[in-house]
Parts: sequence; C-alpha cells; structure tokens
Amino acid sequence: MKRDDNHYTGGKKGAGSNVRFAMLIDLRRCIGCHACSVACKAEYEVPVGRYRSWVKYTDKGKYPNVVRQFLPRLCNHCEHAGCERVCPTSATYKRDDGTVQIEGSKCIGCKYCMLACPYEARFINPVTGTADKCSFCVHRVDEGIVPACVQTCIGEARIFGDVNDPKSEISEYISKHPVKVLNPASGNDPHVYYIGLDEYVESLKGGVTSMAGVDRETCVK
Repeated sequence: MKRDDNHYTGGKKGAGSNVRFAMLIDLRRCIGCHACSVACKAEYEVPVGRYRSWVKYTDKGKYPNVVRQFLPRLCNHCEHAGCERVCPTSATYKRDDGTVQIEGSKCIGCKYCMLACPYEARFINPVTGTADKCSFCVHRVDEGIVPACVQTCIGEARIFGDVNDPKSEISEYISKHPVKVLNPASGNDPHVYYIGLDEYVESLKGGVTSMAGVDRETCVK
C-alpha cells in the first residue's frame, strides 16, 4: 500500500465506538534517526528535557560484530488505561476512538497517572504544571492526517490507523505479521504494537513483561 502523508486515518472526533485508533511500529525498519522525537517536539513545543515520544536503544554483540537496536516509545493509549482509573479529577479520559487524552484545565498535577502508567509515558510539563504525554496527534487525526511522528518517519516504520477496519493499512499489517506489545501483564491492553520485539527484548536478556520502567540513561529522549 502506497503511503500518503495526508491519507484519511479512518475517523474524526466523535466517530463512535466503531473506530479504534492504534499504532504499529516495525522495529525491522527503525534506524534510530530520532526524527519521530524531533517531529513531536516541534509539533507541541515540548520543553527541554521532556519528551512525549522517545527512542530507547541497546547494543548487542561484541566487537567487531556489534548491532545497535532501537525501540521507539510513547503512550500506549491502553484499552483499560490505569492512568484514567486513578485520576481524581477525570482530567485523563478516553475518547470514543479509543485514544487516551488529558484535559489540562482539570489536571491538578498530582502525578497519580504517572505512577499508574506501566510505560513511563507521562511527565509533568514544567510550563503548564500539568500532566503531559503523547496524544496520537488527535488535532491532526481529526482532520484525517496521520500523527507527526508517522509522517516524518523516513523508514516508514510507523503505521497508524483504525484497527477495527479490516481494510486499513495497520489491520493489513497485523494480519500478515506477528505483533507483540510491551508489558502485557499489566492488563492495560495497550494499542501500540511492535513487529520484531522479541529480538530486542532478547538482547536485554529479559521477557516482554520486563519492559516496564525504562532506564532513561540509555534513552535518547
């Protein structure tokens, strides 16, 4: 399927429960260029030292046969989001399209959502004093445009769309390739899928469930 930066993503705000947005990241195609992180920073003017999207990496092998592997990270927009359950002001909520959002005017900066997130995807924005994270670029999605990180990925490693539509690009990929998620034992039912995750996790000598709690010293964030 030919990639179109402005292709319709499958639904607009209020589209209803028939739409469920998700992201698929093909680790075989990620080259660790960090264009996704930079695009996200530019799109939202994310303060220095804070990231909505980042890339974790690990080196595998011994000299001279060394390979660097990359793992893009972001909010997983979970079906059963722990952050939503613990928010005392309902600032964190889930839209009809399944994306998890934050209403800044309701957030009191208590950090409960940060503690509940098994992916360390949230932070307190030092400018606003409220919780912040990846939003799946819903302001773009509502206009039928893919998220900034998807548009800028030069390896086309990221695919975004409606997983409830069997004809969408993301659904076609999932039907043809084995995919896995990070930390499935959390019970959050994340909607960021990975192709090639086994090889990355094996290089860390751990299981998929060990991927919660990112050591940010080995991240470019």
